[in-house]
Amino acid sequence: MIRITLAALSFVVLALLGRPQAVLADDLPDLGEAARSEFSPQLERKIGERIFNEIRLREPSYVDDAEINDYLNRLGSRLVAASPNPTVDCQFFAIRDNTVNAFAMFGGFIGVNTGTLLTAQSESELAGVLAHEISHVTQNHLARQIAREKQNSIATMIAMAVGVLAARSNSQVASAAIASAQAGSIQSQLAYSRDFEREADRMGYQTLASAGYNVRGMGDFFGRLQQAGRVYENNAPVYLRSHPLTVERISDMQNRADGSPYRQVADSVDFHLVRARIRVQSSGAREAVGDFGAQLREKKYASEAATRYGLAYSLLRAKEVAAAQREVEALLALKLSSPMIAGLAAETRLASGDQAGALLIYRDALQRYPQSRALVYGYAEALLAAGQYEQGQRFLDAQLPLYASDYRLYGLQARTFALTGKRLQQHRAQAEFYLLQGQLGPAVEQLQFAQQATDGSFFEQSAVDARLRELRKLQAEEAKQKRNGG
Repeated sequence: MIRITLAALSFVVLALLGRPQAVLADDLPDLGEAARSEFSPQLERKIGERIFNEIRLREPSYVDDAEINDYLNRLGSRLVAASPNPTVDCQFFAIRDNTVNAFAMFGGFIGVNTGTLLTAQSESELAGVLAHEISHVTQNHLARQIAREKQNSIATMIAMAVGVLAARSNSQVASAAIASAQAGSIQSQLAYSRDFEREADRMGYQTLASAGYNVRGMGDFFGRLQQAGRVYENNAPVYLRSHPLTVERISDMQNRADGSPYRQVADSVDFHLVRARIRVQSSGAREAVGDFGAQLREKKYASEAATRYGLAYSLLRAKEVAAAQREVEALLALKLSSPMIAGLAAETRLASGDQAGALLIYRDALQRYPQSRALVYGYAEALLAAGQYEQGQRFLDAQLPLYASDYRLYGLQARTFALTGKRLQQHRAQAEFYLLQGQLGPAVEQLQFAQQATDGSFFEQSAVDARLRELRKLQAEEAKQKRNGG
């Protein structure tokens, strides 16, 4: 359940709008492209980044697992590339919650509950959910939803925007947001309008087909959710409360699918592996060892690879390294290609003390899967564990231009500089680590520490001074926006 408060998110939106609350009430644009005049893609992205950082830093249910988020972003990127707007910037992340839900926020940030991954019976079904959410982003539904409420004050519109997010996880949180803003009349607007939902269905269906997935996946998944809603009556799945389904919508999706040639699409191996990983994390290592072990003994599994992966991963988490190594060898014998399998094999080698073997696996895997962030992080960590600091620094220097907004890489870089005694560079990297997480104050503090370091060259000190001036200017602008918004 996402626990970000109304006050915090309202401040984020107001601060980034940089205007008094009453200013925009009468000149907000209508639906469509006009919505961009108040909510430009740049502004939406800034708002989304701030909200996402709040979730990542303060929300206990945020899944800080590179393998799971890597998978979601691989799947999501394939769908975005097949969408009508393939240049849209989307970032996918997981929330640890057993309920079925997914939600699109400002700026293309799309959250997916782990319950959604476990409930989907095929990768095409999961892709259907993501395609629907991507369509909310590509069609600017959140900005359009806010923009059409011209008659309301900016404070009420912000409450609605926050409510849209809150409703994705808990209808009670959404109701509290409405009450606190005295906006009871907006309750019916918390979910996207039926027109927007139908548009997301249509565009999502086209995206699903263009990406090569089974188009029946979307209708099948939503149809099962509707059946669950009938069973649970007033306790319907969260997804139904934030994405109200109608017979008309489900019939439309099914009719579209019936009119298309049948296409059987095999699930990727990673779809099954990531589900096994989630199950291990959800149930605990010892219980997972028993569950996956029993499935293997009784040969009751949909995917042998996923079952062996789940057993090896749970054994590793239970610190039964030798047993985990045996299961990894059995998994590798299946000759399947996956960055997740390679990453687990390297982790197991590292846990057994075989640093050279782990580094070899990472190097080979990065040749095959250069865009796997989990492998990038794992290789950097393995280099540090092996004491190969200079090589680790060269590796991180090569990665940062590719992923300039990746706070983890700056954190690893700061650790590497600390281990080699480069104090100025350590604090400079740590400043970027904090800044990318929306922590401007700590970032400024780190640059002040860097100024006090005596081991930097004239050019390095000059770069620190220039960066500190930039961040202090940002601090002044935020303080001014806060005064205007308050």
